[in-house]
This record gives sequence, C-alpha cells and structure tokens, in this order.
Amino acid sequence: MKVLTDTILSKSAFSAEIDVPIEKIDIADWLFNLAEAEYQRCCPPDHIAAATTHTDDGRLMSINVEMIGTGLVIQHYVAEEAGPTYCRMNSISDVFTANGRTQVNVIWELKAEGIEGGRTRYTNAVTAHPTDAFMDFIAAHGISYEDAAKARQDAGGDHNSRETPLFAASIGRRALAKDKKAA
Repeated sequence: MKVLTDTILSKSAFSAEIDVPIEKIDIADWLFNLAEAEYQRCCPPDHIAAATTHTDDGRLMSINVEMIGTGLVIQHYVAEEAGPTYCRMNSISDVFTANGRTQVNVIWELKAEGIEGGRTRYTNAVTAHPTDAFMDFIAAHGISYEDAAKARQDAGGDHNSRETPLFAASIGRRALAKDKKAA
C-alpha cells in the first residue's frame, strides 16, 4: 500500500490548557499507560476501546478504536517519537463505512509546551493522508476526492475539538497522581 504523503485528506489541531507545570507532564507515560475506561471518557461516545502493544521490532504502539463521523476507525499508531512533551504517532488506519472497508494514513501529534503561570498548553494535531487503497475505494463508489476530504475534515475536526480538552484534563490528572505518589 502506498501513502500519498503529498496529499492531505484532513488536518486539525486544537489546544487546551492544563493547570500543571510542564516539568510534571509526561505525554508518553500517559499515552502508553492509558486505561481503556479513561480513553473512553476522553471523547464519549466516540471512543470505544484502547490498548497498547509493540510492533514486531519492539516499537511502542497504541491501538485506538473510535467512531469518527459515521466511520468506525481502528487506529494502529506506531510511535515515531515518544517523549514527555512530544509524541508523534503514525497509523495505517482501517476505516469501516457503510460502503465497506478502506485505509488511510493518520499522523497524530501530541505536544505540550510551558506557558506563563506554571501552566501547560496541550496541542492535539491530527493529519490524515489518503492511501492508494482509499483512492481506489472512493473511485469504486463514485465519491469525489473533494467530497471525501470535506466529510473527513468535518468529522475529524469535530472529533478532535471534543477530545482535545478531555485529553488535556486526563494528562493533567495523571501528572498530579504521579506527583502525589512521589511525595
């Protein structure tokens, strides 16, 4: 399968503030220790299931099952970079629609930056690229790329806008809980 990296299917980024200093934030720790119930609380009713695993070559991986618009999406996020203030996750994601199954490439970037007042700004950025399989799928169903991209942009942007503040709150709770344990 070929990812069309020069073509953007959808792109969104939203930010939310966390009332915790950047020094206490650890996004990778949060992401790879995220309980399924906590994941579900981060975008109800869209978030269905989550788990962590590893690729055959040992890279960290996050599996997320969620509804984005009318599509059931299974994300197979492989960590390209995973640190306390930045994670870059890359997935060939399975998308199940009323017309059948296809695949898209999704890049998920989770970023924390210190801001004034001992607070942190969390940014959740999601960029989707079509695959050749996706292009064949929409062509076979008579869907224009423009219509598919608009639908994905609308649904993905809506989903991201709702999950970002809840992810930020969850990251903050994890940081405070770890801080209490250390004390």
